[in-house]
Amino acid sequence: MKVLPLLLLFLSSSVVPAQRPVIQKDRQVLYDFRQDHVIRAARIPESRQRYVLSKVFRRYLTDENKCRSDFAGGGDDYLAAARKAGQIVPSIGDSVTGSFTAPGQTQIAYVIFTNECGATHADNFGSKRVVIFSGQELVADVDADFKSQIMRKTDLNSDGVDELLLISGDMGQGTLIEMASLVEFRNGRMRVIEDFGTVVEDSCASGFRGSSAKASVLSMSDFAPGKMPKLRIDNYVASCRNARRWRFLSTGKMQ
Repeated sequence: MKVLPLLLLFLSSSVVPAQRPVIQKDRQVLYDFRQDHVIRAARIPESRQRYVLSKVFRRYLTDENKCRSDFAGGGDDYLAAARKAGQIVPSIGDSVTGSFTAPGQTQIAYVIFTNECGATHADNFGSKRVVIFSGQELVADVDADFKSQIMRKTDLNSDGVDELLLISGDMGQGTLIEMASLVEFRNGRMRVIEDFGTVVEDSCASGFRGSSAKASVLSMSDFAPGKMPKLRIDNYVASCRNARRWRFLSTGKMQ
């Protein structure tokens, strides 16, 4: 008479809840995009800002009111034409200290908003650059492919050279989209180690029916010196209520 209850108990204890990510004990979170993150202006002395910008750009403006109203660019790349003509009003958007090009260095990486004159929403309001200084020396100057914020500095393979987790973002019709990449700097170039794709898709501000927020949690495991850990993307979704309750959606790049 006790066989049936015992059998039911065994079966119920063997059921794995659907759509639940497998969390390993040695897994660590690289970044949780479910948490609110605020873009803060970099606090850099004006004298240092002027020095950095003057080392990066041959010509630039310090006031957008000085942009030429008759500038029309040239060729197929308006932003490149504006940079060449000095029709830019650059500013430093973010910075972090680390060793980015070689071990044991004390360097500063800056994200620069180039702010080409006349750049519109279609141009992501201008190009972005990442530049790296060792003291007063400019050691790297690369196009950031519109990546605009540093989310985290890491050294995942323990080689003494730091990587950066960068994001780019866009807002259209009340929907916020953010994309993330883990990058490193080698021989004066930026190399993408991992393109995580879209990590935030939040349509709550649109007011459309069925709006929701989706966000990714980036994690890592299988750590070993000299080797990049295994990286994983888990995606979650929540309604647009003030107190969001996230539920697991999928693993892998957000669709």
